[in-house]
Amino acid sequence: MDDNEMSVPDSPVDSGEASPQSAFEKQRASLQTYLDSIPYDCESIDYMQDRLEEIVGKIIVCAQTKNWLVLTTWDGMLQCWLLLRYPMSNAIRAKLVRLYYELCLVPGLEPRIVRSWADMISRLLCSKADQRRRLEPSDLQLPWEPLWRVMQKELWPKKRLQESSRNMINILLYVAEHCRRYFPTSEIPNMLSAFIPMVTKDTILTMIPVMTSFLPPTKPQLYLPMFFKLWEAFNSSIIDDRLLELCGELSEEYVAGRFGDAGENGAEYKDVGIWAEAEWTTLIGKVLNSMNVPVGAVKGASTTATHADTMGDRQSLRIRKPFSRYSSLAKILVFSMCLDGPERSDHTTDAGRGFLAGSRAMDSLDKLITSTESYFHPSNSGHWTMALTSFLHRLAVEFCKRWKEEELRSCKTPVTRRLTPAIRRAFVTTLRTPALLAMFAKDPLSSSYAQGSLRLLAMLEPNLVMPELLERAYSGLEVINETHRTTQVMTMLSGVALPLANEKIWLSGQKHIVPLLELCIPGIDLNDPMKTLCASMFIVSIAQHIKIGDLSMHRGAAFAGDVPAEELMDIDHGICLPEGTENGSMLSRDDERALTRETTAAFDDWVTSLFRRVFALYENLPEEGGRRNTTGGKMEEAVIKSIKGTLDVVCLHLSDPLFELVLKLVYDYATTNARSNAVRAFGQLVACLARVKPEKVIAKFLPYCINQIQEELKHGASSIRTTSTHQAVASDTTLHWNMSILRGCLGYGGSALLQYKDQFLDLISLLIDKTKSERGYSGTGRLINRILHTVAGIYPINARFVNTDEWESPEFDRNHNLHWGKLYDPQDVKIEWHVPSPGEIDFVLEVLDKIAAPALDAVEELLQTAGHWDNVARNDFCRYLHAVRSIWSGLPTIYREGAKEMKTPCVDEALEVPGLLVNHLNVAAGFVLEDPNDPRYQKVVAHRTRFGVVVHRAAIALRQQTEGEDHIDAVISVSKAIDVFLLEYAMTRSNFDTMQKTYSATRELSRMWPRQKENSRAVILKRAQLYHSGRVYLESLYRRRSELDDQLLEDLTSLSLSPYTRVRRHAQAVLNNACGYFIRSTRFVIPQLYQSLTRGTDADRMKGALYVLWNKGIASYAISDVKYGGPYLLNLLECQHQEKPSVQKLVGSLVQSILVYITEEAIHTNAFIESVPRIDEAVQSLSAEFTPKLIDENILREAISKLQPRVAERNRQYDLAISGILEIASRPTTHWRYVQFATRFLHGLLKRDSCPSPLLAKFLTEESISPHPTIRSYAQKGVVKMTAHIKIRTYSKTSDEVWLDEWRSPLRETITITDPAQFVQSLTQPIEKNSNNALYIDKLDTGFLAWVPTIKAYRPVTSEQSPIQWEHASLALLQAMSEVFNTGNYFSKLALLLGQESGRNPSNLELRADNIVFMKSISKMFEHRYVNEILLVIEPLLTDLDRYRQRAAAEILAGLLRGSKHWPLPAFNALWSWMGSHMDQIYAQIKPDTLSFLEGLFNEQLSDRDSRRIGPLVGWILSLPLEFHSDSAFSMTKNLTLFNVIVDCSWAQFAPLADQYASTFFENANTGYAEVRTHIATNLAAIVSSQWQPWYPSTDAFLQACDTSLDPLGIRRARYIDRLSEIASRLPVWKEQRYPPPRVSQSQYDKVGLTVLQWIWTASHGPQAPLIFPYVISLLPEVLRMSELNDSSELQKYSSAVLYILSAVPPPAEYVEIIADNFLTAITSSTSWRIRLHALPTFIVFFYRNLMSMSSSVVAKVMDVLLECLSDENVEVREMASKMLSGVVRCSQRQSIIPLKDRFVRLASRTSIPSRKDPKYAESLRTVHSAILGLCALLESFPYSVEPWMPPLTEVLAAHATDPPPISTTIRKCASEFKKDTWHKDQQAFDEDQLQSLSTMLVGTSYYA
Repeated sequence: MDDNEMSVPDSPVDSGEASPQSAFEKQRASLQTYLDSIPYDCESIDYMQDRLEEIVGKIIVCAQTKNWLVLTTWDGMLQCWLLLRYPMSNAIRAKLVRLYYELCLVPGLEPRIVRSWADMISRLLCSKADQRRRLEPSDLQLPWEPLWRVMQKELWPKKRLQESSRNMINILLYVAEHCRRYFPTSEIPNMLSAFIPMVTKDTILTMIPVMTSFLPPTKPQLYLPMFFKLWEAFNSSIIDDRLLELCGELSEEYVAGRFGDAGENGAEYKDVGIWAEAEWTTLIGKVLNSMNVPVGAVKGASTTATHADTMGDRQSLRIRKPFSRYSSLAKILVFSMCLDGPERSDHTTDAGRGFLAGSRAMDSLDKLITSTESYFHPSNSGHWTMALTSFLHRLAVEFCKRWKEEELRSCKTPVTRRLTPAIRRAFVTTLRTPALLAMFAKDPLSSSYAQGSLRLLAMLEPNLVMPELLERAYSGLEVINETHRTTQVMTMLSGVALPLANEKIWLSGQKHIVPLLELCIPGIDLNDPMKTLCASMFIVSIAQHIKIGDLSMHRGAAFAGDVPAEELMDIDHGICLPEGTENGSMLSRDDERALTRETTAAFDDWVTSLFRRVFALYENLPEEGGRRNTTGGKMEEAVIKSIKGTLDVVCLHLSDPLFELVLKLVYDYATTNARSNAVRAFGQLVACLARVKPEKVIAKFLPYCINQIQEELKHGASSIRTTSTHQAVASDTTLHWNMSILRGCLGYGGSALLQYKDQFLDLISLLIDKTKSERGYSGTGRLINRILHTVAGIYPINARFVNTDEWESPEFDRNHNLHWGKLYDPQDVKIEWHVPSPGEIDFVLEVLDKIAAPALDAVEELLQTAGHWDNVARNDFCRYLHAVRSIWSGLPTIYREGAKEMKTPCVDEALEVPGLLVNHLNVAAGFVLEDPNDPRYQKVVAHRTRFGVVVHRAAIALRQQTEGEDHIDAVISVSKAIDVFLLEYAMTRSNFDTMQKTYSATRELSRMWPRQKENSRAVILKRAQLYHSGRVYLESLYRRRSELDDQLLEDLTSLSLSPYTRVRRHAQAVLNNACGYFIRSTRFVIPQLYQSLTRGTDADRMKGALYVLWNKGIASYAISDVKYGGPYLLNLLECQHQEKPSVQKLVGSLVQSILVYITEEAIHTNAFIESVPRIDEAVQSLSAEFTPKLIDENILREAISKLQPRVAERNRQYDLAISGILEIASRPTTHWRYVQFATRFLHGLLKRDSCPSPLLAKFLTEESISPHPTIRSYAQKGVVKMTAHIKIRTYSKTSDEVWLDEWRSPLRETITITDPAQFVQSLTQPIEKNSNNALYIDKLDTGFLAWVPTIKAYRPVTSEQSPIQWEHASLALLQAMSEVFNTGNYFSKLALLLGQESGRNPSNLELRADNIVFMKSISKMFEHRYVNEILLVIEPLLTDLDRYRQRAAAEILAGLLRGSKHWPLPAFNALWSWMGSHMDQIYAQIKPDTLSFLEGLFNEQLSDRDSRRIGPLVGWILSLPLEFHSDSAFSMTKNLTLFNVIVDCSWAQFAPLADQYASTFFENANTGYAEVRTHIATNLAAIVSSQWQPWYPSTDAFLQACDTSLDPLGIRRARYIDRLSEIASRLPVWKEQRYPPPRVSQSQYDKVGLTVLQWIWTASHGPQAPLIFPYVISLLPEVLRMSELNDSSELQKYSSAVLYILSAVPPPAEYVEIIADNFLTAITSSTSWRIRLHALPTFIVFFYRNLMSMSSSVVAKVMDVLLECLSDENVEVREMASKMLSGVVRCSQRQSIIPLKDRFVRLASRTSIPSRKDPKYAESLRTVHSAILGLCALLESFPYSVEPWMPPLTEVLAAHATDPPPISTTIRKCASEFKKDTWHKDQQAFDEDQLQSLSTMLVGTSYYA
């Protein structure tokens, strides 16, 4: 129910023009266009304001009484109110947003509810992209701190309480993103002061999304420099996505700079838009790298950023948001365009002298598109195609949007900063070629993006785009056998229908319409459904904008003749295009119009051909049939639907003579054929005619059809009795044919039917009586339904492209081509509606009296003998009931339901307030009868009530009978009748949603930009219909239940439990649907469902009940209900009595799906009693905007009085549920699967704000050593959660502390950081444990960029007694757990179970975190009470030979040690003393497959823990000898592995030692073991990362450094560059000393080289990859030399990989030229051609990826090097240089083409090749080859166009076509590439001699010549 779905512009009257109107007045004017478009009077604004006040009043009462679940139902009512688009004052809207904002921040509420409130904020703010905001910051200011406070719990949840499925963080970020505009600008410094200190290397991926979600868009200069510096320093696709989105939004927001809404708080203009030159270079580099195109022969991803993200903080991966990166990229480019530089004189001029169209951004875009152009071609498609075409489409969308916005008077962008016609033309020219190429892309989505961009480009510059499109269109349509090309062309033409039809958009378009339509006729072909769909789409897109009528002088051409339809499937299309249709011709307006008028002479033949083609298609359809009575499969159905839509539009726009022609054609076919395979399709065709002129069509067909039907029935048609779907009987074909035609005739017309009403009544009576087959009587039902809908419905008529008065004017008829493609403002459209007249209402009543009543009589009579039916009686029952059901399904709006008395309101008077029960919003909706005192109203109600009563009687009668499967059809018929009675009222949600989607899709087709005011008349008609439908839909919501409704719901519930699957499924679907419309219907049916799960119930009934309870809506409602939540779970747990496997499988699936609803917050939501002062404040503020009668004091008093009882009852029911589940789970007879279910339920039901029972604690503890792994796992999780809750309750003083995890340990202290340097120094100092001043800092989650003012620290426990006393309420619980532990063998059993061998038996075992956390929880809670027992158990296991037992011991020990943090000092020391005494023994037992256990054990102790707590462990690890050259590789690697734990986890304490160890690693880089080299590389990467701590004393200092310093984050400061430079200088010496194979791998050069390369490779795949660039650059020359070593595959592999890294990780800007120079130096100075051959392709990739950062001087050097390489001695190097030269010229050096061409031509002409024996032969051959390669490179630099300088080159190349290879092969290859798919056009640029030369280039001369 999105209230934004129905807007054409945001305000139909005001499209953004400057206006003094207030926002309220604008909304009022907008509303008026909606109200004027529907055919009945609507409510006044005052009335709707009263309704709003009533809704808000109820919301306030619910908020004040903490009745959150009821509040969400009133949210629904507010959505309904918003759907009607009535104006709401800014003050009310702002205060409603404030209320919902505060609601989202209430701690401890269910995320599902918070999500609905977040959605309401979005609706109120209308914050969808491209829509005008409803509120400005001046209207609303929100505090950001409360949201940040709530969010911190979700960002960094407590480890023991983490839930992977929890989505609250994304909901809160969603709220922040929508509200950030309303956070005060003055708070930005405070936000930065809060956020920046929390950015660390671990949290960067979390904090960037937070910052971009919170920071307001105002004053971006305060934070943008920081973002760009962080962006430069981290390698992450998450950061890329977030910051590109931010930059895109800011580019759009500040396109007007400081002249926009933000004024001085806005961004100022800089070099390119609001971006400085350096920032722009970064952004454009990101754009290019986002395209993911493969350059050269590089394999693998184009970036390591995605891989780096997976190595980051796991918590950050929970933050998910659907990004449209290409939309952001497009916004950055488009909204930065303006006239900001000198204009290039032409397309090939040096960029240094100007910019394309005088715009820097446009010039950058041109470079981007040019450099990626070849990847748009279908022959070069891949995963990048989607990225490129999506980018293309978004560019066109954003450009159109900006262009149209700048046409408005209200546009604030300075005129000098606006887009210019030159920029527009350059933009279209730049995008045209790639879009035309991608139009034929292989995947449909990419081609649709390309076509969408072409559509928009054609609207911007039709003269540039349309001729190119039409050229491809004609060639594609004439070659009809190239299916893909043909379908793409027709799809593309559909998109540009408006420029074709509307001469105001493109003058030359109209004359092409008829030729194109004629070419499309062969596309209608059943053998090719896709082609048919595309042809239909094109015909519709054109026909909806034109009148199909002859305007030529020779009007009324002869009829096309009576050619049989079959022969038309292969008609010959020699289309003669009208004169003047050549693409290049420019004609005057009068000439164009004259040509158009001439072409319309062919409309007669075209229409005839179209209909005959359709008839031929119908004749070849497969037979109708199947369960759904469809024609063939999905594709055939789609074809029929598309043909119907096509004919609908075509018939609507036919001129009168053509309509008569078609009517005769169709009538002749109808009366001479009766085809069983086209019954339904032909009826649809007739309906298309009837829609236009119903009176004429009915008069034509009715007598014939009635006569035929009567005749057929007389001769026994449809006399074979059936009640289920079946194949049509051949003898019934004529009957069904004519019934279908009749249905088609009667779909429209309304009053036109009245003159035939007697005939209709007689015919319907006859059909009901005589049609006895299911196909016959269902057809009768559809006929009745159609008639009643036609006379009793409200629907728009005349959907032509112009208003009726205009259509009927003589002037229009003479010159309708002048109006083709006309667009309307909403207020100018005159909509005609069918509204039932008194005569039509009387006809309906007559149908009820004469058809419905007798049919119900027959049904009642049959019910009296329901137990003794034969087939005849059963058939009669189904027939008559079907007829009545069809009548009522055709009358959904015949009367408005009045007030109903609810016999069973399902309201618990003790706990609930009846006054808060939601009502539906009573608004005008065009119901036919609304006055209960009207006799007609009373008669209709009586008939409908009788229908319901009879259906109820039938349900009871059939439920009592046991006639088996014979009754199934009758029972389903009853179920369908109940469906009609309950749900065929007003409009269903699915129908309304479908209508919304259809409207949205149709609206987009004719829109150029989102706020476009004008649109086609059909779209505005659909908008009016949608608005009317929205009102009708509201009437179907929140309906009260009458006694009869209840009876039918009971019947439905019973049918849902039927033993027959078909019956069950249908009834369940209806029941689930009904529960969504009737108030409290779910609560009404639940008892019956629960009853069906009890012992002794039939298995099928149980399955039925379980399926209903599995429904998402019913399950969530039942579980959250105070009364039914507990029984829901208990009833499921009692289902084990049914042994049928299918039932048990169903129970398992149901349990799994409902766990998401069983959470502590769901329980707390219903039992909320805490005060919420911020909500009270928001409520008070909101109340001030309404009248004093806003709140009903009586309801408020009653609600307040029931708050405490409701909470008490909820808690009582909770206790009952817990005890009930425990009782079931504790029974000895309970199956283990149900114990597992119970355990999972209990885990979910544990609450942090109340103490569970000792019985629960005992049960979970006992089951934590269950032999069943799943039970044990969930029980252990339950124990962990329960003990964590004890800790929370003990430490917390307030409810907020409980729910926001803000509790405080008694040992916690706060350290104020005044001097960061001194503080960091203190971290490295040892601590005296007995000192009173000693403080441990376990989590140092600050200090990377800046420091928080205070951090948490913990006092060590110095006493012999525990400093922590758990809360008194939990002591009994802990005692119960102790009793289980005290059984004596608990821990030995636990160890035995944890040590069991896994079924999977993986090769690499890791410690299991769940087991460690379980032991940690016991260790924390019971401290040292069981330590001796545990140690005795695990001691033998630690040295056991079984690795699974070792793992179990390691897990138990890890948890025990981790949980000992706050043990009394003696116990703590004793434990670690034991650990120290066993370390050597444990160490000695390590094997390669168990090393990970010890690594995991140490990691668990050191992670997020002050390592000074466990100094002996750190000391022991550091005392391990780090050897690199011993005999045992494993003895070395295990020490290095354990050492790496210290580096990763203890940076503060390890920092003083880092340099020492780094030196050790560098010195031993020459180790001979590959595994050791890998560990050295890993440790070096970790050390470099840990040393990177560029912190500043304050946030302000950091921000200032970002503004003023080149490298505030120190990524260019390489600490160990001297060591690496030393290695680099020695590598050439070592290279000379390399051993020969096979000992080459033992060479010093190879060993050191591999170590360093692995280090770089490892580091470059992490988030801090940019740190590695200084090291790479110093090694680069040697890395290039390594890549050519063929005798060392490892060295070659890693050196190539490191070179790939240079392109995969964007380097800092100043490194680009350094790296390029290194490449160029290596290429030019190397004596080895292999180095050149390896360096060139790698350099191609680097050059391309960093193209936007390359200066002109570097490019000039590149050109020099390439020209030098063109004459290299090695042919492979020459060819590679040619390939790169082509790319460089295309991307950036087009100004060099002519000088290069002249150079190569001179070189080729002055060098002759002597005979082979001549000494100069090789040199001459090389010289000529280099010239030829250069010329070929120039030709290939323009792959899709022929430039003026190209044709003469063919003569130069042809002269060398017979030269020896490789010259001749190069020329031949170039010539073959030249003839691409545009050759038919390109060849026109060549004269005859040049074409002959090109031919010579291709074939050379004869071998024997």
